[in-house]
Amino acid sequence: MIVIRAPLRISFVGGGTDLPDFYRRHPGRVISTTIDKFVYVIVNRTPLIDKVSVRYSVSETVSHPNELQHTRVKAALLDLGIHRNIEIASFATLPAKTGLGSSSSFSVALMKGLHAFLGKKLGPAEAARAASRLEIELVGEPIGPQDQYASSFGGLNVIQFNPDDTVDVRPVLLDYKTRLALEDCMAVFFTGITRDASSVLTEQKANIDKKFETLKAMADLVPVFEAKLLAGDFQGLGELLHEGWLKKKSLSTKVSNQTIDDFYSAGMEHGAWGGKV
Repeated sequence: MIVIRAPLRISFVGGGTDLPDFYRRHPGRVISTTIDKFVYVIVNRTPLIDKVSVRYSVSETVSHPNELQHTRVKAALLDLGIHRNIEIASFATLPAKTGLGSSSSFSVALMKGLHAFLGKKLGPAEAARAASRLEIELVGEPIGPQDQYASSFGGLNVIQFNPDDTVDVRPVLLDYKTRLALEDCMAVFFTGITRDASSVLTEQKANIDKKFETLKAMADLVPVFEAKLLAGDFQGLGELLHEGWLKKKSLSTKVSNQTIDDFYSAGMEHGAWGGKV
């Protein structure tokens, strides 16, 4: 039995600049950190059961991966040539579709688990590329690779997406006191609202030409955010989060809604320096 876990992430600024239609014309950048919440995937060989079983929010048992409803598992099994004698289950610490990159965390854990099933160990870059290929090329999701790289590498990183489709991951090394102070300045809330990121990113992708300068400005916020973080300027970080959130909202009508705007306004009125969803 193979058990893999991949962390969820919180992105600070630069999210959305990882779409190919943007970064192939201008480098995309994001600064994000993984958190102590995870997606777990269990892969088990079943030599006496000539089936494919997949358990998540529902349970599927089929004779061939082609019959699966779970798009990511179906595509991964077909691509890797695994057609029978396997059982896959997934669990998560937090609900799906809450904006923490859980789908990509699942894909990272799934690809690491399936490659281990075939006798191959994937490193962080290999796992990130495999998960990105699964979601973007095989499944056809209108997303970029930021979440796959964030989850696969773990920790606090600046991730840059280059025009030649390479990705650079650079850790941001905070001293212990600064990290604790950052955590003390942050509060994370569950709004009770869930949604599929693809619905937001489809419109955002269609608006890239119109919003190209906004996306460039969002990518350029990343080194500024990093500098303020290393300096311990937490109010400055909050103000950059607010600036980034306003830019993000302008990319698509589906980024926010009235309920989220009301929550955000309440936070700002009660002393928050900035925030994002």
